Amino acid sequence: MIQIDDKLISEDIFSEEFVCNLTKCKGACCVEGDVGAPLDKDELVILDNIYDKIRPYLTEAGIKALDEQGTWTTDPMDGMYVTPMIEDAECAYVTFDERGITKCGIEKAYEDGAVDWQKPISCHLYPIRVTEYSTFSALNYHEWNVCSDACTLGKELQVPVYKFLKTPLTRKYGEDFYTTLSDVAEEWKKEYGN
Repeated sequence: MIQIDDKLISEDIFSEEFVCNLTKCKGACCVEGDVGAPLDKDELVILDNIYDKIRPYLTEAGIKALDEQGTWTTDPMDGMYVTPMIEDAECAYVTFDERGITKCGIEKAYEDGAVDWQKPISCHLYPIRVTEYSTFSALNYHEWNVCSDACTLGKELQVPVYKFLKTPLTRKYGEDFYTTLSDVAEEWKKEYGN
């Protein structure tokens, strides 16, 4: 682990390579799993406030799930805040394009200018998962079999996780953090990289 300010960063973020390959996986990360996407506490109010604006971008099944469960819920196992799911399958905010690839209804609304919030940060940061502790945040690489095509493409293109996630890392922690992270990654690569 490497420390930058109050963040502990797994070295896997430097060593692993990753580029989403939606043509292969079809966005399985939005459909697979036993709970919805993790949410930060401050995102709960955002979801409540933007729901009417994003509703037109959602599927009927998604709207039904959100009307029944609310714009967010909790994981029954650990009480963490998560997005609701449609019948224990896909995230209630998911839509599908003509090729069967999942898209985020929130992100579609954002791209159209209907809202100014892109999507939950946990979705944007994936495959990094952030765990918050009382005095620090831990940033870890999350390996999931549904993302094997992303790992293959990342290796082909030689894109480390931290570079693939430049935009969401900057969104979450700011440009100064990302610049420091990049500098640390380059030093790490000189010492431990191939």
